[in-house]
Amino acid sequence: QLLLEESGGGSVQTGGSLRLACTASGSIYRRFCMGWFRQTPNNGREGVATIYTAGGTTNYPDSLKGRFTIFRDNAKNTLYLQMDRLEPEDTATYYCAAFFSVRGSETPCPRTPNKYTDWGQGTQVTVSS
Repeated sequence: QLLLEESGGGSVQTGGSLRLACTASGSIYRRFCMGWFRQTPNNGREGVATIYTAGGTTNYPDSLKGRFTIFRDNAKNTLYLQMDRLEPEDTATYYCAAFFSVRGSETPCPRTPNKYTDWGQGTQVTVSS
């Protein structure tokens, strides 16, 4: 089990950028699916990006490809989400999550939140127009 802590949230204007970080309590160089999810008060939790820490395979919804980038630094046990060209619709609480997974290095990790067992507390991102 990993203890996860997010940081980097804040308020930006439309078109701005933010980089979120998620620091894990344990080593993530092992085989973890890790991901970023977001949630608003009126919507369920949505997967925005996932990565397999052993192979680096990423998974994004088509609507966010090119604007959001997930990457990790295994040496620092940290997961990142680079968010560019932010829009008001990106306003949400962003969560980092993980679960241990043995899979082919090129098999993408799921974006469905119910697969993930370890969660951070979330960090707020607010984009104003």
